Amino acid sequence: MSEKQLLNVTDGSTLGNIEIAPEVIEVIAGIAVSEVAGVASMRGNFASGVVERLGKKDHGKGVKVELTEDGILIDAFVVMDYGISIPDTAQKIQDNTRQALKNMTALEINEINVHIVGVQIEAKEDELVSEEF
Repeated sequence: MSEKQLLNVTDGSTLGNIEIAPEVIEVIAGIAVSEVAGVASMRGNFASGVVERLGKKDHGKGVKVELTEDGILIDAFVVMDYGISIPDTAQKIQDNTRQALKNMTALEINEINVHIVGVQIEAKEDELVSEEF
């Protein structure tokens, strides 16, 4: 059985160790990404879809965290709203995620990659014309 990977963030304190699981980083990053205006939703996998249908919110959905020798790499998979500037929104996603993780965990992130996997187009109700027969 493989040992669970934890990130040690102790700064030499004599009180003990602080370890953060990658799942915690995923949740923080997922919430930070979903707070950005212009993000319609996050892309998850089959398991996260089943979990949400059962009534539990999966805050880490659409976020992948890798702990490498070079540092922490984050991939966010998002669906954007139609009509927004994708480069500006992607920059806001990176800034908001970096700031949230720095404030909550004091971790420096090497890369935050934003993957646009779709654009959500919603028809406005006033544009829909219903004909009665």
